[in-house]
Amino acid sequence: MTLRTRATRAAAGAVLTVLTVSLSAASAVATDDPDLDQQIDPDQAIVTEQAVLSEGHVDIGPRYVDGQWTLLVHDDHAEPPVWRAMPNTVFQVTDASLTTVPDNPDYAFLPAEPGADVHVVPQAEQPGVVWVGWNTQYPSVMDTIDRGVTLTLRGVQGPGDVVVFLQSGTLGEPEVLWDSREAGPQDLWVEVNTHTHANWVFSEPGVYLVEVEVSADLVSGEAESDTQVIRFAVGDATSTDEALAAEYAQTADPSTPATAETPAVADDASESSGAGGVVMVGVGIAALLVIVLVTVLLRGRSAKKRAAAQRDAAAASLRGDQG
Repeated sequence: MTLRTRATRAAAGAVLTVLTVSLSAASAVATDDPDLDQQIDPDQAIVTEQAVLSEGHVDIGPRYVDGQWTLLVHDDHAEPPVWRAMPNTVFQVTDASLTTVPDNPDYAFLPAEPGADVHVVPQAEQPGVVWVGWNTQYPSVMDTIDRGVTLTLRGVQGPGDVVVFLQSGTLGEPEVLWDSREAGPQDLWVEVNTHTHANWVFSEPGVYLVEVEVSADLVSGEAESDTQVIRFAVGDATSTDEALAAEYAQTADPSTPATAETPAVADDASESSGAGGVVMVGVGIAALLVIVLVTVLLRGRSAKKRAAAQRDAAAASLRGDQG
């Protein structure tokens, strides 16, 4: 059973891309892909304007920006290639990436049942689909880090699950790198001067925010790290504007599974209702205290009047006795 996209089912036997013909056979093409043999020009510009990247070669990777260790997007599809700020960049995963999960036990780890369609950013480049990888090839990064970096999955926020895996060679077994269904953080070691692409599988369309940290020990003995959120708009019907505007909700407990849905309006309303209940209880208590205080004051005044009347009566009685 093969895993084929809707667009290429008829001609799948002639197409050699990961997750289009055969996950295992196509991965050999990704391993030998000449595009993975790259050198990065240290003078490439950093741009900050908003961008939607829906096809072509892009990587995430560390670079020094004004002396600060920063995780950026290396857009090699641009002319000329540039580095992009992560908060202003969206990876749009179009419906051209739709792929049917095979009935094959080797891929039972995928976040969908056999026969279901999922969106896949493949390990090998596919026309019409953004090709997302990572690199540790910026010259000053290679000069300063000690052996390599750690890419850490901190959390995933979205409507479904995300699995990232590699497959090397025609007979290699899939190697799961990140799985949002598992507890975090999840570490991935990347050697210096590495350029790698993997399969990114999304179980449902929608906006996904993937929090990733890049950290490294330096040859100087110091350490560097930076955490950024990678934005995906999965499916043609998903708004890229929504992906740009979405805010990542920090996960309080890193031992819980990484995937978390964006809080819905209903949840906010529920929280508001709870807060309103607390306010109402507080108002009720305050009102009760006011009633008690008024009662005490009134009783105090009545007691004073009675005491004054008793004093007047006693004085009158005393005057009568003296007369």
